[in-house]
Order: sequence, then C-alpha cells, then structure tokens
Amino acid sequence: MTTGEGLTVGAVAELVGVSVRTLHHWDRIGLAPASGRTWSDYRVYDDDDVARIHRVLVYRELGFALAEIGELLDDPAVDEHAHLVRQRELLLGQISHLQEMVSAVDRLKEAITMNAPLTPEDRAEIFGTDWNEEYQDEAAERWGNTPQWEQSQRRADGMSKQDWQRIKNEGEQLNADLAAAKRAGVAVDSPEAAAMAERHRASIAQFYDCTHSMQVCLARMYTQDARFTETYDKVEPGLAVWLRELIEANARAHGVDPETATWE
Repeated sequence: MTTGEGLTVGAVAELVGVSVRTLHHWDRIGLAPASGRTWSDYRVYDDDDVARIHRVLVYRELGFALAEIGELLDDPAVDEHAHLVRQRELLLGQISHLQEMVSAVDRLKEAITMNAPLTPEDRAEIFGTDWNEEYQDEAAERWGNTPQWEQSQRRADGMSKQDWQRIKNEGEQLNADLAAAKRAGVAVDSPEAAAMAERHRASIAQFYDCTHSMQVCLARMYTQDARFTETYDKVEPGLAVWLRELIEANARAHGVDPETATWE
C-alpha cells in the first residue's frame, strides 16, 4: 500500500522480498530506517529508503554481518557510485564460488537419486526424466570424500521403490503446507513455522545428517540460484524467500547465527 507520503512497510516488504518483521528490525537498529511517519505513526519509506534496503540485501547475500553493512553504507568517505563499484567487485569475486556451491548441492541431490536401487523405468515413473546421467560422476568427483556423500550413498542403497515414492510424496506435501502457511500469514518465527522448518530438515536428514547450520547454507541456495527459486516459487510466489527466512529464524532459536552459518 502507498500513501501520499511514501510506501508502507507492507508494500516495501512485498517489493524487496523480505518480511515486515525484518524491516521492523532493520529500522530499530538503524540499518535501513523508514524516513517518514504517517499521522497515525506508521512507518513510510521513500525512494532513497528503498534503494538503501536493496544495497543492504546485496551485502547480506555476500555474507556481510548486519553491523558491517551499516558501517559500509554510512561511511561518509564513500559515495553512491563507489558503493556500486564495490558491490560489483564483490559480486564478481563471489560468482564463481557460489556457482560451484550451487552445482555441488544440485549434483549431490541428483546423484542420490541416480544411486537408488531403481530401474530406469522406476526412476522415470517416480521422478520424471529431468536428470542427467553425467551428474553421478560429477557428484562423486566433488563430494566423494565427504561424510555426507558416504552417508547418502549408504542410505540410498537401502531404499526401495516404495521408499522413494514416499519421499517424493512427503516432499510435495511439505511444499504444499509451506505454501499454505505463507498464504495464511504464519510468522516465520512462530512455533508453527519452527515445526515446518524441522520437517524440512528431517527430509534432508533422510539422506545425510543435516545440522541447523547446514540447513541455513542450503536455504541460501534457494534464493541465490534461479533453479531453486523457480522450483519453490512455482508452488507459491515468494516461497523461496519465505522458506529461507523461516529456516533462519529456526536456526537462531537453536543458537545458530544465519549470518555466519557454515557447512558443519
């Protein structure tokens, strides 16, 4: 919703793809404050406020802590053009690494599927035909020495066709439940959301032990890679971002800082 004085917090949240709760937090800590208030004391954002939020999101995706982002944006020695130049340099430096991480996670997922004791006909019946036979070799090369690979191989080898069908059905039901919760306005830090975050983590743990920190790393991929984002957003627009925030909120409740979470 817009007012004659600017954009409301709800309108900005929808525009930039973060929750109202996140914007309230950023306002309180002075990271991305609303520059105006309505006569009834509601926050309103102007174009400069929204532009600052977009810069915050870029730095956040690059892994900067919120306090560090605030220092970067408020440095009087750096003008707007210098900010953009710095962001571009950082992005270019991260693109190769992020693409490799996305590919590794995607290949591991595909390799688990390909190593199941199923015939090609079984795989086509359950999963369709959207896989590449080369994924298995690539995944083995990238992940073959990790504990997660060993676990996933061992567990996948023991799964039957019925197990895989169940896993697929449960995954589809989880996505449907997540979409319904988002549409209903369930808060990402509510007990209901935490239960769904644990369902999501349990679905991954069927293949390898997944910590809350690992789950946060996976959730980053959902918003950083178009393939993951498209998968979730086909179920419900904006679901990828909402799921990431839900997972991050649950991680915080278990003592994990999403800003510094690593694959461990």
